[in-house]
Amino acid sequence: MKKSRPVVNISLKTLMSFIGITILSMGATFLRGGGVGMDPFTALNMGISNHLHIGLGIFQLAFNFVIFLFILWLDRKKIGIGTFLNMVLVGFEIQGFDILYKQWFGSRSGFFVIAADLIIGLLLFTLGASLYMGPNLGVAPYDAIAPIITSKTNLPYRWVRVAQDVLFMVCGWLVGGPVGIATIIVAFFTGPLISWWDSHVSKPLVSTIDEATSPERRLNVVTSLLKHLGTRTLNTIRNTYDATEQIQRNAVTYSTSDLKTQLKIVRRNMTNSKQMYDSFVEQEKLIEAEINKRVENAKSKNE
Repeated sequence: MKKSRPVVNISLKTLMSFIGITILSMGATFLRGGGVGMDPFTALNMGISNHLHIGLGIFQLAFNFVIFLFILWLDRKKIGIGTFLNMVLVGFEIQGFDILYKQWFGSRSGFFVIAADLIIGLLLFTLGASLYMGPNLGVAPYDAIAPIITSKTNLPYRWVRVAQDVLFMVCGWLVGGPVGIATIIVAFFTGPLISWWDSHVSKPLVSTIDEATSPERRLNVVTSLLKHLGTRTLNTIRNTYDATEQIQRNAVTYSTSDLKTQLKIVRRNMTNSKQMYDSFVEQEKLIEAEINKRVENAKSKNE
C-alpha cells in the first residue's frame, strides 16, 4: 500500500510548484516583451483572446477548463494540485508581469535587447516548467495531452508532443497570436533544457524535501535533541556538585555579603531545577504515551 505523504511534504512541494509556475510566467513575459513569440499554447490563447477582446487570464482559464474536462474523462491520474495552480495562475500572472515589464523596460528594441529577452525568457520558462512538474503533483491540462495520447496509441512521446506543439503553433499563427522564433524553439528544442533543470535543480530539491520531512528524519532530530539535553543535564549536575563542595570548603571564609549573594544564586538555581524536573517529567509522559500508542496500534494490526 502506498504511504501517504506528510502534510509538510505536500505543502513544500505545492510551494515549489507555485514558485515554478510564477517563474514560468516571468519567462513567458520576457518572451512576449522581446517580441520573439510565446509558447504555442499561450500564443494561441493570446491570439483568440485579442480577437474576442477578453483578457488573457480569463480566456486561458476557460480554455484550460475545457481541456481539463477531457483529461478528467481520459486519465484523471494526471490531475493534481499542480494542475489547478497552472490552469488558474499562468494567464493572470503573465498579464500582471507584462504590466511590470512595460513599466521597468518600456518598449525598447534592438538586437541585444531582443536577444537578452529571448535567452532570459527561455531560461526562466524552462526552469519554471521543471520546478512545477518536478514534485509530480499533476500537470497543466495542455501538458497532459501528449502523455495521454502516448498511453492510448503507444506512439513515442517526443513526436506526439512535437506534433501537438506544432499544431497549436500553426493555429496560434492563423489567429494572429505572437508566434516567433521562441515559439519554434519551445516546440522543438526545450526538452533537453528542461531535463538539465530537472537533473540539477528540481530532482535534488524534491529529494531534499522528502528527506527533510521523512518520519525517520524527525525521529533523528528528536533523538539528537534528547541526547543534547542529557549531556547538558549531566554537566549541570556535575557543576552543582563542584559548587557544593567548594561552598563546604570555603563557607567560613566568605563575607556576609558573599553568602547572601550565594544564597540568591542557590535559590534561583533551585527554581530552575524544579522547572527542569517538571519538564523532564512531561517529556517522560510524552515518550511513554507515544510508545504505548504504537504498541496498541501493533496489537490492533496483528488482531
